Amino acid sequence: MNTEVIDRLVEKDPSLESSRPVLESMIPGTYCIHRSWGFGLISGFDDERGMILIDFEDDERSSHAMDPVFCIDKLELLSEDHILAQHRKNKEEIEIIAKKEPAELIIKILEQGDDGCMSTREIERILGYMLGSAKAKRWWTATKKVLIKDPRIAVPNKKNEPYVLREEPVKPEQEILQDFFEEKRSYEKIALAEKLFDLASEKEDLQTDLPQVLHDLTIAIMEAKNLSQADRLYGIWVRNNLARDVEEDVEKLEPTSASILKECEEDLPALADLMPAKFHSRFLDLVARTYPDNWKKIVLNLLQNTAVKFSGECAHFLIDREESKLLISSIHSWLDEQNLKAPVLLWMLKFRKLSKFQDLLGEMINPRLLTAVFSAIDYESLQNATSRRIPLAEILSDDRELLADILSKGTEENAKDLAQALLLNPGFEDLTKRSLLARFIKKFPKIQSMLDGEQTSDASSASTSMEDTLIVSKESYDRKLADLDLITKEKIPENSLAIEKARELGDLKENAEYHMAKDDQKVLLARQAELQADLMRAKATDFTEASTDTIGIGSIVELRDLGTGEKIKYTILGAWDSDPENNILSYLTPMGQSIIGKKVGDNVQIDIEGNEQALVIQGLSRWVDKK
Repeated sequence: MNTEVIDRLVEKDPSLESSRPVLESMIPGTYCIHRSWGFGLISGFDDERGMILIDFEDDERSSHAMDPVFCIDKLELLSEDHILAQHRKNKEEIEIIAKKEPAELIIKILEQGDDGCMSTREIERILGYMLGSAKAKRWWTATKKVLIKDPRIAVPNKKNEPYVLREEPVKPEQEILQDFFEEKRSYEKIALAEKLFDLASEKEDLQTDLPQVLHDLTIAIMEAKNLSQADRLYGIWVRNNLARDVEEDVEKLEPTSASILKECEEDLPALADLMPAKFHSRFLDLVARTYPDNWKKIVLNLLQNTAVKFSGECAHFLIDREESKLLISSIHSWLDEQNLKAPVLLWMLKFRKLSKFQDLLGEMINPRLLTAVFSAIDYESLQNATSRRIPLAEILSDDRELLADILSKGTEENAKDLAQALLLNPGFEDLTKRSLLARFIKKFPKIQSMLDGEQTSDASSASTSMEDTLIVSKESYDRKLADLDLITKEKIPENSLAIEKARELGDLKENAEYHMAKDDQKVLLARQAELQADLMRAKATDFTEASTDTIGIGSIVELRDLGTGEKIKYTILGAWDSDPENNILSYLTPMGQSIIGKKVGDNVQIDIEGNEQALVIQGLSRWVDKK
């Protein structure tokens, strides 16, 4: 902005004098970041409106006009040497550095921070604008492992501590070694020892200090009162990793990992669930070594009574030790005893197509297993006081092929029993039940009539149900369900974000974008409610139940005008299937209602725009037979 414009603003509001440097920086060609609108470039100034013009990268419109005073504390102006400005001016060069020398890029970023310091969140924000959120996340995960070993950068021990660009390079292991000896808390001491092991690829660098490290670590493991048994086992394994180069048999160092296991014999599943995932396999190896005559029984107990991650590791462990038959026979036994628990079921469903398990599990993914799944979901819903979704119910709903695979291995009677069990199961939301039932009906259409009978208890309630129910085609039902999904998961969240962005522009009374976004919100919420209500009333069909004697939903009717002799064909389908151009009518239309229940040879009187028309039904066939 030029001096004259700034002088006018200051004259109007003297308090802006302190913000003059910021206003002076709002010049064309300056890159900037807005809290809500993201990354942009100041492209000009609108003298008539007194607005700066900004081209935001995430906004399709160009030259977005913004009040400079309003932007003083909302807009971050980037200097020419800022890494993001450099990236936009020379993208290829910066991205080569990111690919070939990731630590160098982080050093360039840290140079932008105060005293070479920057928090993880600040670094991630810059990387997001530079590489895009998905790529930045992958790149940063890989780069953090590189930074740990770079002597020029001090990597924080805690998430709330900053990354620091060192004035003098320091070997990371020496810094961690110092932190280790100063640390008094036992768990933190173990974590530092693990970092030391990960960093010290050359153990010669630790030879002098290693005996003292092992001694301090052992004291921490044995004497600390605030460590759980899982923490102690974790500490023992870290100590043993460090000691392998100086001890002939680390498994004899006291306390031993086996001693912890034996102290927890009465509840090994609880101990297993507390172990970090990277130690799951090691835990099972320890079980096999500690209990050479009884390890199979113990691993099966862990498989059945631990969370899904450890449960899956148990299955891998048994298969790798050529105990596949034992695994499958145990699952069959648990099924017979009706004692197959949710973690095992979830593992089976999630990994059924993995090559390692496909042959083993293929035949077991059947209606009998689905009965066990429903029982487990029912049990978990009774134990679950919160509103969070049940993983087993979630995978049944989200995996579009799973239910079809299961039902293909059973009979219609199996499917009817399972559909009834689903209807009564409290672990599913109503819309999820309807979606799953539609998959049952797609495989076995006759289930629709069974469900109709089960859901009405007497003639009165049946009449009320028919009045409220919408008969729809499966295709139109799926389209409505997809529309609801799109609105709920994408359009409403996008609209909420648009409202927040518009709110940032200030002065809501004159803010057209805000009012437009709020109007959109009303439309979206109304449409969402409408779709939910429609789907709750809907009953999907494939029209295979249509009669060949009486006109009904799913009939093709041939009519002749008694006055002119003109012939015409209509197809009567579901409530959402009207296509007048192709002579497809909803059964709810006046024409549909007037001929439903009629037979060939019957006369029909219809009213078309005030004119009575006499027709005779000359032909009747089923739409499903003509497809």
